[in-house]
Amino acid sequence: MGRIKDTIKGILPRSLLGRSLMIIVTPLVLLQVISGTIFYESHWDKVTQRLAEGVAGDVSATITLLRQFPGAENREWIFGVVAKDMALSARMLDDEILPNEPPRGSGLMETMLIEALRERVKRPFQIDTVSLDRYVLIRVQLSDGVLETIVSRKRLFSSTTYVFVLWMIGSSLILFGVATIFMRNQVKPIRRLAIAADNFGKGREVAAFKPEGAKEVRQAASAFLAMRDRILRQINQRTEMLAGVSHDLRTPLTRMRLQLEMAGSLDGIDDMKTDVGEMEHMLESYLAFARGEGTEEPKPTNLTALLNEAASQSRRKGGAVDLHCEGQMALPLRPNALKRAIVNLIENALRYAEHVAVRAGRRGDAIEIIIDDDGPGIPADKREEVFKPFFRLEGSRNPGTGGSGLGLAITRDIIRGHGGDIELDDAPGGGLRARIRLPL
Repeated sequence: MGRIKDTIKGILPRSLLGRSLMIIVTPLVLLQVISGTIFYESHWDKVTQRLAEGVAGDVSATITLLRQFPGAENREWIFGVVAKDMALSARMLDDEILPNEPPRGSGLMETMLIEALRERVKRPFQIDTVSLDRYVLIRVQLSDGVLETIVSRKRLFSSTTYVFVLWMIGSSLILFGVATIFMRNQVKPIRRLAIAADNFGKGREVAAFKPEGAKEVRQAASAFLAMRDRILRQINQRTEMLAGVSHDLRTPLTRMRLQLEMAGSLDGIDDMKTDVGEMEHMLESYLAFARGEGTEEPKPTNLTALLNEAASQSRRKGGAVDLHCEGQMALPLRPNALKRAIVNLIENALRYAEHVAVRAGRRGDAIEIIIDDDGPGIPADKREEVFKPFFRLEGSRNPGTGGSGLGLAITRDIIRGHGGDIELDDAPGGGLRARIRLPL
């Protein structure tokens, strides 16, 4: 049962336009098939039968006239009347005998004509629908020879069949075209809404989007715009709060550092200086995030050049960084924010490893950036925890390195703000691998 469902799902169209057209076209096709079947079985068969009976009746009447008015002198008169009033061309083949073969017909017209001649003529006969293109030969065995009549195919075939078929096909194509245009116009607002939501999820501008289309689509678009405004307000409020709190706290921390410097070498002074230094580092992280991600607008960016700058910045600090990019890659980004995220990952890896390898390339509909190091790595059960603010590993990571516990949290926030994501895994040669995917 599951395979049947999967097969049906694979056959059915996936787009809304395709499914809508299928809903419209399927009943239309079924209606046409049913109408065609009814027409063929009732109308076409009956009309063809009546036409065949008319021709057979005319042949039978000709035979009756020949029998009632025998003699060669009456034949010309009878054949003239038949040609004028019955549209039959008749002649007498004296002393000829038909072969002893049953009449055969392959199509509906031939079958109906044979049945009608058997019923009306009741004599041996043959029909020939091949010798003449536009006519049918009917030969009937009489006592003194063979009566040969030539009848036009138009008398045995109704052109309404073609008219009906053309009408069905033509009307179906017209209705299908109208339905396609109508449904495409109905689907366009939904497609625009999906594109706007996708761009907003990737941190791109969607200012030109406006509600349009059917009532329900407009309602969904209005809800999306309201949601976008609420999210932007929350981001701005958070950014302003972080910037304000960080700025306000820097002044008392600066006074504390000055007082500690003036205090000399009392017991515990060094520990307090370390604590103040960590607090300042945390505030710098807050301010860096607030200045970058909060106010920067996306713009077309050369990702290859950005990665080169990030790697060069880490190399200048003495780190061994190997960078490999698969060609030029460009996409809309917040360059300063993303550069900060890449630098955070590289420098975080360099704290615990001797060598870092950065590789980037296009994978399907996304750009993939992989950062491998040869350090101690992170336990699998802690890889999600390290993205939480202020979380720090005490076992595999040295607590004395000066980390504030915000680097990976800010990095994930920046990457997700671009519509991408980051995950941690084991590096092939040991150590930690950070995999970043940025949608195009």
